[in-house]
Amino acid sequence: MGPDPGTLSRAFPMNFLLFATENYALEIMRPLQQTIEEAGHEAAWFFSKPVAEEWRRDLPVLSRVHEVQEFNPAAVFVPGNWVPPFFPGLKVQIFHGFGIEKKGHFRIRGFFDLYCTHGPLTTEPFRALARKHGHFAVRETGWPKTDPLFQAPSETSKGPLPRLLYAPTFSPALTSARALLDPLTALTESGDCEVVVKFHPKMDATLADAYRQRASERLVVSTRPDILPLMRSTDLLLTDTSSVVYEYLLLDKPVMTFRNAAPGPHVVDFNRPEDLRERFMHTWEHREQVVARARPVADRMHPYRDGQSSRRVLEATLDVLRNPPDLRPKPLNLWRRWQVRRRMGYYRWH
Repeated sequence: MGPDPGTLSRAFPMNFLLFATENYALEIMRPLQQTIEEAGHEAAWFFSKPVAEEWRRDLPVLSRVHEVQEFNPAAVFVPGNWVPPFFPGLKVQIFHGFGIEKKGHFRIRGFFDLYCTHGPLTTEPFRALARKHGHFAVRETGWPKTDPLFQAPSETSKGPLPRLLYAPTFSPALTSARALLDPLTALTESGDCEVVVKFHPKMDATLADAYRQRASERLVVSTRPDILPLMRSTDLLLTDTSSVVYEYLLLDKPVMTFRNAAPGPHVVDFNRPEDLRERFMHTWEHREQVVARARPVADRMHPYRDGQSSRRVLEATLDVLRNPPDLRPKPLNLWRRWQVRRRMGYYRWH
C-alpha cells in the first residue's frame, strides 16, 4: 500500500510544478496532480509548447517564466529529458515510458536532482549511475501513469471477437506501421478480430492517413489523446519497440511485437509481416501461457499494482526536501543550458 495521505501533507501547503514538453505528459502526470492536491498542496502546469485546448482544459497553467518564479515551486516533476535549470525547486525525473531498450533511457544529462524509478529493472542501473556521478538521488516509486490502471477492475472486450490494440512507435527506424498496414487490414477482413489503432502523437501523418483510409467497422483509428482506456478495454496488444509493451503487461494481457529491438519471453515477437495472422491466432489460443511467461518481467519492470505510485513519488520528493542528501554539484553543461534558454526564449541570467 502507498503512504497514508496524512504523511504527504506539511505544516503548510507547498507548490509543485508539472513541466510538460509533449502532449503525452498529461496522461502521465494527471494522477500526480490529483495526489498533490489531495494532500493539501498546490499544483500548476507549464507547457514548453502549445497544447490543444481540449487537452489542457480545467488545468491550472502557468505560461511565462516569471509566473513560475513567482509560483516558486518546491519541486518540478518532469517526464521528459530536460527541464529549465532556472526554474526554482528540486528537479524530479519521473520518465515518459518504460523503454529501457531505447537509446538514451539511462543517459544522465545533468538536469535532475531526483530520479523516481519504476522497479528493479530501472532502479538498479540508476543507483549505479548515482554512485558514479554523485549529483542526484534515486528512489523507487513506480510510475504515476499506471495508477488509473489499478484503481478499477481490468476489462475485456464485450463483443464476440477478440479486440486487438495496435500501438506502434513513431520512430522511423523502429515503427511497424508501414509494414503491417496490409496484414492488419487483412486480419480484420478475415473476421478473426477487431483492431483499434492508437498512434503516437509524433507518428508520420502520411502513415496515419493511410490507416484512416482503411478504417472500417472492425478497423478503428482512435482519436483519443489518452491510451489507458484503450488498454483497459482491449484483449491483447500489437506493437514494435515501444514502452507501451510494459504498460500493457501490467494488465496480465498478452503482447505481440514486430521486430522488437529486445525480444524476450514476455512478448510474442515475429519478423515477417505475412506471419501476423498466424502469430495472432497462436497468441490468442495460448494467451494464458503467454501471460504467465511475461509476468516475471513485468514484476521487475513495475512491481506496484496498488495504484499508489503518485503517492510514492510525492512522498519521495518530500523526503528529499526534508532531508537533503549530500550530493555533488551538477555539471555545468553550458551547451545544454544554452539550448534550454534558446528553446524557452529566456536569456536573463539572474
